[in-house]
Amino acid sequence: MQIITTTEKLDELCNRLSEHPFVTIDTEFLRESTFWPKLCLVQIASTDEAAIIDPLVDGIDLAPLYKLLSNPDVLKVFHAGRQDLEIFHHQTGVVPAPIFDTQVAAMVCGFGESVGYDTLVGSLTGQRIDKSSRFTDWSRRPLTERQLEYALADVTHLRVIYDKLLQKLEKSGRTHWLDNEMKILESPDTYFIHPENAWKRIKTRNNKPRFLAILKSIATWREEGAHRQDIPRNRILRDEALIEIASNPPKNAEKLTHVRGISKKFAEGKSGQSLLKAIQAGVELPDEECPVVKQRAAPPKGLGPQMELMKVLLKLRCEENEVAQKLVCNTSELEQIAANDDADVPALKGWRYEVFGKDALALKKGKIAFTIDGKKIKIIDLQ
Repeated sequence: MQIITTTEKLDELCNRLSEHPFVTIDTEFLRESTFWPKLCLVQIASTDEAAIIDPLVDGIDLAPLYKLLSNPDVLKVFHAGRQDLEIFHHQTGVVPAPIFDTQVAAMVCGFGESVGYDTLVGSLTGQRIDKSSRFTDWSRRPLTERQLEYALADVTHLRVIYDKLLQKLEKSGRTHWLDNEMKILESPDTYFIHPENAWKRIKTRNNKPRFLAILKSIATWREEGAHRQDIPRNRILRDEALIEIASNPPKNAEKLTHVRGISKKFAEGKSGQSLLKAIQAGVELPDEECPVVKQRAAPPKGLGPQMELMKVLLKLRCEENEVAQKLVCNTSELEQIAANDDADVPALKGWRYEVFGKDALALKKGKIAFTIDGKKIKIIDLQ
């Protein structure tokens, strides 16, 4: 087993890997007590070698790895790689590219929505993964031979999975179906929430502008603190506490202690004082600058039955084409199509239009209908 613990060996490895058209990559990390993931291992493989890189060894410089990840001539293959890509983006400010995500590819190839790695390994390689090391503390050293073998298997199996999925995509002419999803995964905006936008991820039914102004201010305060201290958001304050504060903004440290989860020590300390300033900033924000959330209009009367029929059509077409519904059209887009023939949604463009969008519009216009044949629902052409 090849374990890389020096910059010199890493440089040699990455130079060899750069000669290949693709590499498979996986990472092991911890995130329970930090805001940013702590990188503990990097597993990487080409068609003729595989290695584990130990980023926790003193003195190792990962620059050769980052150079390889940004090499436009080498495709980087991940499975459900969003978190792996987030790690590399945080450490370098750059998202690896080009990439190929086998989970997305599997959805295009008829393996269902968000298919697990274990399932793909079993289906495409006939192998079974030893799950005994799944919950390993990857920051501890030394790691056992069994743990390292488990980690390395993630990229050795991935070589076979990538090859077989690529063959399926090329045979069906669907390689371009992945383009938009890969662009999303390669975009830096996918991995960084600007502190000033952190309030948008907090679920609340209160859309009053003043409430939102305070929530935005204190959510920004919490996000900046989490970034700076590298701790989870909830270690500073939970979402419920932010909502309570925005609903009934405390004016002093004593009132701040009335909020569940805030101690007297916190309220009277620097953190409490800076939180009170953030609260006040939200309270004093001019009315015209307060956030406004547009209420989602209720669907026009009669749209509900149309959407139900479209859901049936979507299910049928996706089953026929062996593609995951999630990848073709979601409920919000269905509603837009039902309301507007010219809706600006992915389902009315490109390959999605051919698979589903074209028939969705035909269904609206009475050009196709459903019939039951035995136990199956079939589409009939009325033209």
